[in-house]
Amino acid sequence: MTNLDWTLLTFTLLFIIVYGVYKNHKDKNINGYLLGDQSLPWYHVGLSAMATQASAITFLSTTGQGFDDGMRFVQFYFGLPLAMIVLCITFVPIFHRLKVYTAYEYLENRFDGKVRVFTAFLFLIQRGLSTGISIYAPSIILSTIFGWDIYWTNILMGGMVLTYTVVGGTKAISYTHLQQMIVITVAMVLAGVIVVMMLPESIGLVKALKIAGKANHTKVVSFDFNPKDRYNLWSGLIGGFFLQLSYFGTDQSQVGRYLTGESITQGRLGLVMNGLLKIPMQFLILLVGVLVFVFYQFNTSPVFFNKVETDKLRTSQYAPQFESLEKRYNEVAEKRKNLLIVSANLSNEQLEIYKNSLAESDSIAKGLKGQVVDLIKKNNPAASTNDRDFVFLRFVLDYLPHGLIGLLIAVIFAASMGSIASAYNSLAATTVVDVYRKFSSKTPTEKSELNASKVSTILWGLFCIFVAQYANELGNMIEVVNVLGSLFYGIILGVFLVAFYFKNIGGTATFWAAVISQTIILGIGIPQVIIKKEWIAYLWFNPIGCFLVIGIAWILQKRIGIRS
Repeated sequence: MTNLDWTLLTFTLLFIIVYGVYKNHKDKNINGYLLGDQSLPWYHVGLSAMATQASAITFLSTTGQGFDDGMRFVQFYFGLPLAMIVLCITFVPIFHRLKVYTAYEYLENRFDGKVRVFTAFLFLIQRGLSTGISIYAPSIILSTIFGWDIYWTNILMGGMVLTYTVVGGTKAISYTHLQQMIVITVAMVLAGVIVVMMLPESIGLVKALKIAGKANHTKVVSFDFNPKDRYNLWSGLIGGFFLQLSYFGTDQSQVGRYLTGESITQGRLGLVMNGLLKIPMQFLILLVGVLVFVFYQFNTSPVFFNKVETDKLRTSQYAPQFESLEKRYNEVAEKRKNLLIVSANLSNEQLEIYKNSLAESDSIAKGLKGQVVDLIKKNNPAASTNDRDFVFLRFVLDYLPHGLIGLLIAVIFAASMGSIASAYNSLAATTVVDVYRKFSSKTPTEKSELNASKVSTILWGLFCIFVAQYANELGNMIEVVNVLGSLFYGIILGVFLVAFYFKNIGGTATFWAAVISQTIILGIGIPQVIIKKEWIAYLWFNPIGCFLVIGIAWILQKRIGIRS
């Protein structure tokens, strides 16, 4: 990175942080700190909801997903617009009318304290774990740029966001989100345009997409119903609907976004905006990953994208073996590139003669990469071998013009800071409102609650930084975050649906139904995570968990006769 990159990076980050804190540095009570005095317009609500999801994981891991697996992941969001409609009709008016700080306050009014605390506990656990992974993602950037140990960059990244979250509160978060989404959109469009411009002269956007299509990277929709397939139309519409409904309807990091709206209408408009724009945004990010995939068909890709680990190899006892493997890999890549340039201008019939040669080159390259991974693990047993999260970052640093490098890295940092800050804020809100208030021996004052909010923000920040230190063991970040959410979201959603629509079911039946259902889902899901083999795709955990809670609660109440 040049001085221009550093200048743009520093200026962008400082502007976003200072502007956000300036807009909300005078919070005197918990209402201002956690809900921004419910004074924000719909576009703030919508952009803040989008930015809360748009972490560094979105840009590093989703582009890597597009690079590795194509466009299929966009189906994950197909249930989002339907979920937004349901939320606007049910959740938003209920929460606003009751003037709650968190979604879980409602549960005590409807059921009892144990249901509220247990549901809040489930949220705190999954959000704390997911936020740790969100911290790890931008730490990858610092680690790659400076060559620092990932453990120190986790501490730096998590601590930096923690500072402005504690100082600024939720309104600062919302104002920084507004800036972030503008910069994010511009930067990602520029990145896509530049990738196409850097392809060979004879390869424009149309041919690039055709090449990606031949590699099965442009298939957007799969109509096959396969419970083991993570991404198809049915898992996206059904599983995705339940996941998004629970995420936006019961996860305090999102509920806290639309509770800042100045009215029910403003909250609804913000969610509708999010539902309309989120799929095109994810499509664009995946498309950039696909275009990077095409770019590396004509330009030699690194044998391993994580530069920190390959640099360690170059100075280790395994350097001669690595250099030999890298040389052979580059020779195979050059041969493959020449084959591809010729085949790009051929018809499908003429292409058949090249397919075997291309397949052979791919097989050799894959084998060489596997040998490099083995060397990396020998040299550093703690090293992450999940390479696709580093693809887009390595492309940015190696090929994009100076200035844009700094801007894009600033975008990824800014997005991360926004989503991590929202998570810190939601963890603090839930801890203070649903735990501190509940178990405090005397009625807390506004000042004591504000102080408790800031202290709990710090404690949760430290917990998330601790989790981040182990995130490199978990795999592709965008999938890991969604798997973690799916283990809990269906249960939480089931509790809320019982509260809304099954008025004859009481708190005790609902509590035990949630406990039993959560145990079942963890019993199914955790073994899949450990052995890394799925017999049912994680998106289906959401509807299964939801219906388990409803069904078991009904049986306990109506058939077994458990009463509150």
